[in-house]
Amino acid sequence: MGTKGTNSETRILLYYQFTPIADPVAVMLWQRTLCESLGLRGRIIISPHGINGTVGGPLDSVKLYIRRTREFPGFKDMEFKWSAGSAEDFPKLSVKAREEIVSFGAPEELAVDVDGVVGGGTHLSPQQVNELVEERAEVGEEVVFFDGRNAMEAQIGKFRNAVVPDVTTTHDFITEIDSGKYDDLKDRPVVTYCTGGIRCEVLSALMRNRGFNEVYQIDGGIVRYGEQFGDKGLWEGSLYVFDKRMHMEFSEDAAQLGHCVHCGEATNTFHNCVNEDCREMVLLCDSCAASPATAHCGSETCQSVGAHL
Repeated sequence: MGTKGTNSETRILLYYQFTPIADPVAVMLWQRTLCESLGLRGRIIISPHGINGTVGGPLDSVKLYIRRTREFPGFKDMEFKWSAGSAEDFPKLSVKAREEIVSFGAPEELAVDVDGVVGGGTHLSPQQVNELVEERAEVGEEVVFFDGRNAMEAQIGKFRNAVVPDVTTTHDFITEIDSGKYDDLKDRPVVTYCTGGIRCEVLSALMRNRGFNEVYQIDGGIVRYGEQFGDKGLWEGSLYVFDKRMHMEFSEDAAQLGHCVHCGEATNTFHNCVNEDCREMVLLCDSCAASPATAHCGSETCQSVGAHL
């Protein structure tokens, strides 16, 4: 007899925990069985460094998932972030064991103990982030916001005046930082930020290892900051999310920072290029996305493909 929830309400959970895991494969199998029994979909990654997941489904099932997951000693204090959505926002359930729960390509450089990442940036609450900015401004110093996401994500939303590294995947960050482009930030206050906080747990540690002296990270990431301050703080625009929603806003007053690659109209919606051999994610307005002639990334090849569809 299954334990799937029957409540019509649904939710999505986002969570991660850095903690030593001796047998990631065993934890993977347990998590897969648990999610299948509860009718949950989503993506979960387990590594020797911990767990990183987002799952959705009936509210009762989601609550039971939290209780069961916290039975594992390393996850007993894990924090779960709630979001609107359901299992239908994910194509399937994917539970995998990997070397890293965030793919920076440096598993040997990351050190984790029962308290989390060793040597990471100082954690700040959303309120403390604002206070840091105000305090430093009083002495003529500017706090640098450093985007820990893929550059594409920042097209529709970012912290005001943020530095956005030219990266297409998380794997690119080490090469980007080692390039010397950001050496002038090594003696300045740097606040790293990302969607839910997990990428900055690792990024802030990698930056400190490379001589950045004053590095911070936001507890709960952009999600937590936006929940507290909406669009009345230092965040601007929409938040890119990795499910069918594609983006979320913290209020009806959210600015549209993105622009259609063809006509320039304001938009926060990404679409795959119409060319099946490309499928690059690009910003398109509703009108341009509706026609194959303009539903492409802009390259000559894809423009030609679109014109013949």
